[in-house]
Amino acid sequence: MAELEFVTVERDGPITIVTLNRPEVMNSLHSPANMELDRVFSEFASDPDQWVAIVTGAGDRAFSAGNDLKYQAAGGDMTLPDSGFAGLTSRFDLTKPIIAAVNGLAMGGGFEIALACDIIVASDAATFSLPEPTVGLAALGGGLHRLPRAIGTKRAMELILTSRRVSAEEGKALGFVNYVAPADALMETALEVAKTITRASPMSIRASKEAVSLGLEDTLDGAITKQWDYPAMVALFASEDLVEGPKAFAEKRAPQWKGR
Repeated sequence: MAELEFVTVERDGPITIVTLNRPEVMNSLHSPANMELDRVFSEFASDPDQWVAIVTGAGDRAFSAGNDLKYQAAGGDMTLPDSGFAGLTSRFDLTKPIIAAVNGLAMGGGFEIALACDIIVASDAATFSLPEPTVGLAALGGGLHRLPRAIGTKRAMELILTSRRVSAEEGKALGFVNYVAPADALMETALEVAKTITRASPMSIRASKEAVSLGLEDTLDGAITKQWDYPAMVALFASEDLVEGPKAFAEKRAPQWKGR
């Protein structure tokens, strides 16, 4: 991977750990950072040896404060990649799972990054908010659409219209946070979730994620009928993993997944 200035990338076996690395501005993102993240997630998507990603923020104050408003106010370039804010919020074809490890403030675009992930693991010190209306903007990085889908229209509307901050525990009660962990155990918890996912066939995981995503856009009968033709499902049924799973079960051994 080409040199990165605003993001760090580590790998732990089949797990990619992406860290937003602008702690001096609470990991807020500007156009150059968004372009780097687009490249990072495109490379993750195309790497057959990487199965799950974790996204977190550098330092202990913020996951991400969202859009870098000072950069914007100074006339900085606001161009976004086609994949959206952080290279994620409009990346609708990524079938590999992504976990948000929210280590502090997740404000505006930061909250939208977390909502674009499949699972949210939050520090007990994390807070979430969509404060865009208070600065004359709107949460157009998916927040206005993903939050109602995650927690229901009435509850989401209250958070969107008031811009109030929500704790990790309230986020869990509302349903958009999956796990709350002590700050010093956040990454350990996120890694354990990621490792649990990697025990399953990556082909099955991708097919399952895609089926949920595409199925929610359809009627129930339409989704059940069409799921066999979803691209990741077709790939699963043509894969070596489809043979390996039942074979390993019959032989009473751990499966050796190939991800192909």
